Amino acid sequence: MAELMDRDTFRTALEDAIKGKSANKAPFSIAWASGKLDRDHLARWAENHYHYVGPFADYLAYIYARTPDHCQEAKDFMLQNMYEEEIGGDRHTDLLIRFAEACGTTGERVVDPDNMSPTTRGLQAWCYSVAMREHWVVAVAGLVVGLESQVPSIYRRQTPTLREKYGFTDEEVEFFDLHIVSDEIHGERGYQIVLEHADTVELQQACLKICEIGAQMRLLYTTALYYDYVAKDVPLSEIGISEAA
Repeated sequence: MAELMDRDTFRTALEDAIKGKSANKAPFSIAWASGKLDRDHLARWAENHYHYVGPFADYLAYIYARTPDHCQEAKDFMLQNMYEEEIGGDRHTDLLIRFAEACGTTGERVVDPDNMSPTTRGLQAWCYSVAMREHWVVAVAGLVVGLESQVPSIYRRQTPTLREKYGFTDEEVEFFDLHIVSDEIHGERGYQIVLEHADTVELQQACLKICEIGAQMRLLYTTALYYDYVAKDVPLSEIGISEAA
């Protein structure tokens, strides 16, 4: 039977729940980091990614509304996160659209939900469901720890390629530079909130499970982008992945 873990043990367990399921392992990510994609592939990524990250402030707002008032520091974090996403400088989705346009697509195509894949719809729906239905601290674990905390490690591998291989300017890749910094802060703050407020065996176990599922969801979403948009142009063998794997 599971027992209540101390903070250090729980932190390690949360990290282990995500290990091995990073979206860096997806063939789309591997092709991107190795410079095998073209701008058209990146445009399809942007058109999909908008519908996953675009509502992130909405996800947080649902959690914020259900977080008890005595958990003020957690509410303040979510409010600050929403502010940064939407009005604290450049709106993050505007930076994503700027990158998308540099890839050759249009802002109109990016915001049109008909241009996202079914798997992207599934990820977006899962995020809404977690934000609206799970215990608030479990929702923070799923969306901030399981998803958002992965972003810096993903973009650190992909962003140099955007400059060196594809020739994007600093302005065009600002979306990625910003999230390497901000999501490292957000991810760590999410960990601290979960470590403090998941104070029962049941909540700890629920947080571990939702982190694992969140990592799987992002990996599934990123893998689907390869099969939906890239596989016909860049076979798995070209990026060092066997068909059996």
